[in-house]
Amino acid sequence: MSKDDRDYSNGEIIVHWRPELCVHCQACIQGLPQVFDLAKRPWVSMDGATTDEIKAQVGACPSGALTCSEVSE
Repeated sequence: MSKDDRDYSNGEIIVHWRPELCVHCQACIQGLPQVFDLAKRPWVSMDGATTDEIKAQVGACPSGALTCSEVSE
């Protein structure tokens, strides 16, 4: 885990971003721009879509830079 890694949560899932793996193909931005927006800080807005929509888009990340896990109680 790098000091540059970031985690974003909506209370149901955690999206993990590992920038060292990112190939900047912009699949996340094109697929779900209301969640993934490079012009904003933080660039991931977990309230921009449903948990299922976010999971599906994260699953489409070709490099594995974006992954998600369930929030444990």
